[in-house]
Amino acid sequence: MAGSTTDGRASTTDGRVLRGEETRRTVLRRAVGIASVEGLDALSIGRLATDLGLSKSGVFAGFGSKEELQLATVRAARRIFADAVLGPVREEPPGLRKVRLLCESWLAYSRARVFPGGCFFYEVNAEYDARPGPLRDVLAANWREWHATVLGLVAEAIGTGELRPDADPEDIAFTLIALLENANPQALLFDDDTPYDRAHRAVLRRLRSDATDPDGPAFAP
Repeated sequence: MAGSTTDGRASTTDGRVLRGEETRRTVLRRAVGIASVEGLDALSIGRLATDLGLSKSGVFAGFGSKEELQLATVRAARRIFADAVLGPVREEPPGLRKVRLLCESWLAYSRARVFPGGCFFYEVNAEYDARPGPLRDVLAANWREWHATVLGLVAEAIGTGELRPDADPEDIAFTLIALLENANPQALLFDDDTPYDRAHRAVLRRLRSDATDPDGPAFAP
């Protein structure tokens, strides 16, 4: 009898944990969508509870504070970004083609509105770039990680001999990221995909300018 009581309590506890995790996932799916359009400051436990038909106490139990909700939203967005942008090129061998495909993957992610507001991080970085605190710290760390990813792939392409040995990887990475991020707000503001096409052409021109073979296989469809 004692064994069955213990099993029953464990089952009840497991069920509560599972429901709590599912509620947290549901809240974060809604939160990343709101923040990508309106910013992290637009998030509140009360709003999310109302939007999702949940109790405020249930949402609060999953996060504990608005700041933790915001931080959890950034972490959730980072996972979505990684799956959408880095996932498609993860198995691609190092080289110039991988750099090109990564840029195309980013443009496809923004164009497809993986987040309703385009690039989640473009929106929230602008919101917090001059506001010291934990949120800016985690956003800055995410940006550095993204920059390091692009920079690392460019450096690999120099190492494979597909980019000139005297090419400056920092300049190339800076330019590529700037081209991608500039396409995002223009496409949103004017409800027009043309900026993505322009950014794609500009990325190709930038890579070809330092490529050892501007018409090589790295640029094949």
